[in-house]
Amino acid sequence: MTILNVVSNNPLIDGRQSARAMMVRKGVQILLHDMRHALLPELVLANGRRADLVTISERGEIWIVEIKTSIEDFRVDRKWPEYRAYCDRLFFATHNDVPLDIFPEDCGLFLSDGYGGHLLRDAPEHKLPPATRKAITLNFSRTAAQRLMLAEWANGKSFGEM
Repeated sequence: MTILNVVSNNPLIDGRQSARAMMVRKGVQILLHDMRHALLPELVLANGRRADLVTISERGEIWIVEIKTSIEDFRVDRKWPEYRAYCDRLFFATHNDVPLDIFPEDCGLFLSDGYGGHLLRDAPEHKLPPATRKAITLNFSRTAAQRLMLAEWANGKSFGEM
């Protein structure tokens, strides 16, 4: 009998995120889903950075949402400006216990309680070059397809058998 499972059988959970970050993410995902965005958490970008949440709107706009759960989380993480090169709009998402005035004015802002989210400030648009948009869209779609296949394999049944 196995006493320790070192390999998660859920390809959608990688264990890197805190419970609070997952709560923020869930609320923002609910809101963005209602806004008819396709969403992928933890997408690795061409520069090797991992974006917390990447979305594609019905119009094809690419958004990146960076989740911050504390002042210290925001203060120590300085990689977020690099995300601008990979999205049309850049947002932060947080919860009620984090002061909102720490977030830059030139980024959008979501507030989440885990059951839903609120768009407090829209992000200015920085249109991606067509070649970059194509590369990100291809990365997004291939990653989504791969995760769907892994989810099917983790279940042990094909989706037709469920």
